[in-house]
Amino acid sequence: MKVAVVILNWNGKDLLEKFLPSVVKFSHEATIYLADNASTDTSVSYVSEFFPKVKIIQNKVNGGYAKGYNDALKNLSEDIFVLLNSDVEVTENWLQPVISEFEKDISVVAAQPKILDYKNKDYFEYAGAAGGFIDKYGYPFCRGRIFDTIEKDKGQYNDVSEIFWASGACLFVKADAFWQAGGLDEDYFAHQEEIDLCWRLQAKGGKILYVGASEVYHVGGATLAALNPKKTFFNFRNSLLNLLKNAKGTAVFSSIFIRMLLDAVAAFQFLLQGKPKHFFAILKAHFSFYGLFQKFLQKRKENASTLNYFKIKSIVFQYFMFKKKHYDQL
Repeated sequence: MKVAVVILNWNGKDLLEKFLPSVVKFSHEATIYLADNASTDTSVSYVSEFFPKVKIIQNKVNGGYAKGYNDALKNLSEDIFVLLNSDVEVTENWLQPVISEFEKDISVVAAQPKILDYKNKDYFEYAGAAGGFIDKYGYPFCRGRIFDTIEKDKGQYNDVSEIFWASGACLFVKADAFWQAGGLDEDYFAHQEEIDLCWRLQAKGGKILYVGASEVYHVGGATLAALNPKKTFFNFRNSLLNLLKNAKGTAVFSSIFIRMLLDAVAAFQFLLQGKPKHFFAILKAHFSFYGLFQKFLQKRKENASTLNYFKIKSIVFQYFMFKKKHYDQL
């Protein structure tokens, strides 16, 4: 299988200086691409000068994660795309364990490695950890990370396991399956679009895997910090869009209603914590969801499936009421 490692960049010269060397050093099996989202810094010229073997794809606009990758991938001919954040340090032999899983089982269409914290390498990283799931109300969580509780890596997830979503920080996906599913949904712009993609891939019969023998280290929040209200906006809005677009049956509308009530609780918690910008980000997320409601109802007609998307009814209640803060307690 031919592999394309594609790094999406927007004004990220500092990140490329720090993390691109590891990708070049440990990715001999792949062709490496820099997909630039109309940067205005010197990141493209830097890569061209110091890493001439890295191929440059120049997007015309900054369309965020979704459009940026759709535009960058459309002319590539490799069998597997690896969508890699620019703030990820890879390790020796990070590609082969994952590629081997694709070769073993043709139903595997996407996967992720073990994602550890670059700043605290003994611990999992928030964005993906050891593979993702969602609850009935669309809240994402991971093996190794539930809300803000991050587990230490003690080898407890050194396995190969089927998961619901693979992290967009380091997402392996079969090219043909990616396009058959319609690519990334550009209405998301950023955050949780990989959950939507994985949902659609599975609705078509594909498997999503976590492969613990492959390790990478992710900074997280390097392009949009965790405390940035924009991140709050995208996460809350896009969770609702995921449910509306993909969950089968009229019962999803009651789930969306309950989710919005839970969001209201979260919003007032932000207010009590003296974070009014996050309160208004959730409010704005809901209004944006209303604005996209009709458009996503139409997408729902095309995408809603009978796929059983959750194993945990409410991760919120499990975590906050029953104090189950590690995946193995669920």
